[in-house]
Amino acid sequence: QVQLVESGGGLVQAGGSLRLSCTASGFTLYHYTTTWFRQAPGKEREGVSCFSTTDDRLFYRNSVKGRFTISLDNANNIVYLQMNDLKPEDTGIYFCAIKRGAASWLESDYTYWGQGTQVTVSS
Repeated sequence: QVQLVESGGGLVQAGGSLRLSCTASGFTLYHYTTTWFRQAPGKEREGVSCFSTTDDRLFYRNSVKGRFTISLDNANNIVYLQMNDLKPEDTGIYFCAIKRGAASWLESDYTYWGQGTQVTVSS
């Protein structure tokens, strides 16, 4: 059974850090593109960072470049999102999702989703 479980969210002050985990079971993350999305209150869900083994590249939305780092722990089948220098505008529910093939920011391209983890950044 394919399952993605996010964890690591919480409440943090601006400038602080969090590390989100996306733990996979039922499949091997290395064979998929994994993307972190987030949804702020009242806003559309947006792609934040993407790890594509197909493209052998990492992708970040402009607003998080230099602050967020995505990585794959192949041994434990986890994709991490290290978030530093957090800002109030980073607040939202963070989801991980997977797809076969090349990287994409389109939600409709993704096959499986986790349930999300809440990140709240206070000013």
